[in-house]
Amino acid sequence: QVQLVESGGGLVQPGGSLRLSCAASGTIFSIYAMGWYRQAPGKQRELVADITSGGSTNYVDSVKGRFTIFRDNAKNTVYLQMNSLKPEDTAVYYCNADLLDFVLHIRNNYWGQGTQVTVSS
Repeated sequence: QVQLVESGGGLVQPGGSLRLSCAASGTIFSIYAMGWYRQAPGKQRELVADITSGGSTNYVDSVKGRFTIFRDNAKNTVYLQMNSLKPEDTAVYYCNADLLDFVLHIRNNYWGQGTQVTVSS
């Protein structure tokens, strides 16, 4: 079994910063990619940023220049540094991992429980 545990959400003023963390644990053989998604009320879930095992990154246009995704491979942990936060960044943020489970012998996507980010004055 694989679990993703997220932390770092909270309430922040516009222009402020937060750092989200997501640690993967369990029967992991290899992680192909990890990423962050978000879902605001009334909207569909969207990819915010992801990073491959080789270090390639991808961002949704609305966060480019403000957010940075990075990883600690030794800890199977991915981070999302969010700077210059805007009210429209308010959402539940979900961690996702694309990985190979060495017990199931399959490649699957796994999800964290979600962490609330609220940007408000």
